[in-house]
Amino acid sequence: MSGGTTVKRFLAALVCIAILSTLFAGCQVDPDAYVPTGNALTMEDGTPQQGPGSNENQELTLIYYPNRTMNPLQCTDFTNRTILSLIYQSLFVTDRDYNVYPLLCKQYSVSKDMKTYTLSLENATFSDGTPLTAGDVVATLTAAKTSAYYAGRYQHIKSVTAAEDGAIVIVTDTPMENLPILLDIPILKATELEATHPLGTGPYYLDSAGNTALLRRRTNWWCNPSLLVTAPAIALKEAVDITQIRDSFEFDSLDLVCADPGSDRYADYRCDFELWNCETGLFLYLMCNMESPIFSNPDVRAALTTAIDRDALAAAEYRGFAQAVTLPASPDSPYYSTVLASKYGYDGTGETLKKAASSAGVTKEELVLMVNSGDSMRVRIAHAIAGMLENAGFKVTVSECSESKFQKNLKNRNFDLCLAQTKLSPNMDLSPFFDTYGSLSYGKINDTAMYALCKEALANHGNYYTLHQTVMNDGRLCPILFRSYAVYATRGLLTELMPARDNIFFYTMNKTMESALIP
Repeated sequence: MSGGTTVKRFLAALVCIAILSTLFAGCQVDPDAYVPTGNALTMEDGTPQQGPGSNENQELTLIYYPNRTMNPLQCTDFTNRTILSLIYQSLFVTDRDYNVYPLLCKQYSVSKDMKTYTLSLENATFSDGTPLTAGDVVATLTAAKTSAYYAGRYQHIKSVTAAEDGAIVIVTDTPMENLPILLDIPILKATELEATHPLGTGPYYLDSAGNTALLRRRTNWWCNPSLLVTAPAIALKEAVDITQIRDSFEFDSLDLVCADPGSDRYADYRCDFELWNCETGLFLYLMCNMESPIFSNPDVRAALTTAIDRDALAAAEYRGFAQAVTLPASPDSPYYSTVLASKYGYDGTGETLKKAASSAGVTKEELVLMVNSGDSMRVRIAHAIAGMLENAGFKVTVSECSESKFQKNLKNRNFDLCLAQTKLSPNMDLSPFFDTYGSLSYGKINDTAMYALCKEALANHGNYYTLHQTVMNDGRLCPILFRSYAVYATRGLLTELMPARDNIFFYTMNKTMESALIP
């Protein structure tokens, strides 16, 4: 970025301070002071939006941790993951409303039983000019199966192989109507699966040869979709910590930041910016222990949802960057029914749960609510929920456990209720909760009938309604909220940004699933 941009930021900061000192409208971030207009959020005073940079004179500075990996199969840091969609591409991409589009996949077909997907590839190349092959795709998807970031998507994927004609064949163990929504995994060269900075097929590549790392625009890029980011080179500022990132955005040349308002280390942002709420898939929920004297009773479990004021929890602890839910799915996804969700909301008093416990003859009204002490925000949420349950007539002990003790108590079922968090796969599959050997089936909540409903929902998205209705009427899971990240950008530079889950710089090839489907 030019020195003029730095001066501009400094002057903007001085203006903000002056405004605050004279008690006019402040420039501190307040999600409640923002209203949606288009894709971004803007001030209520109607500040006009400016168009995005659309030529080769666009200047852009991003940030990353140079000592942390940028291998998308290994990277768990959201700061580094912010720039991955500029370097890598996947077979399919998903927008912020969970609509799916082909990217590296040129065409695909689906068997009649919806268990076999066959995909052909675009004539794509990596940034070194070498062609993308079926071997690269198979190697990447196979490696992703054991990666911490993507392993949860493989609950029903049996095999990924390459056919003789270069096609990719993916076989599942159950009919899956929307398998492509799981295939937004960045594709790497087969020889670079363990590399810290592997090559990609995207519009930019990492150049760290000089004194300052850059993302350079590829002159030999294999495709030419309409991109919001057009800069020939993107400067990469080295990140030190969250406060330094915030200060670099406010007073220096940094143009875009992804932040986690759900973290205790989050630093408030001030002065002028544009702001987006980017859903993460992080799902906060209560889980009942089926062996608990209280929650072994289905009527008491089913009434639990009515005692939880989710809106208050989301507003108080997550600064508005969370969506209260009464169904176990993201409200941004097509699987969430607002009509059904309205039947399981907070009753305002806790009386529904109190009456259910009384009618069921529950004699033990003391319960233990377990929470991982490593997340202090989650601990505060647990104590707030305890207060709500006490209003319903229970005496609640919040058990704050270390990670190791938390895991031990889960396995030994040493709790009545557990406040937990997981990252649901993009298809909102609940199989890991109800499969006998599911990775999330603690507290003996596994159930063959519920697992069968999970598979029916995967086969036809219309069955999610029945699945969610059954889950809520049974009460083994009590959904609380879905968390979001905050994406801040220099005003006017990236106004038309459409950050999607795990894809801040979302774009498509102007193809649709319908046009790519081979009948």
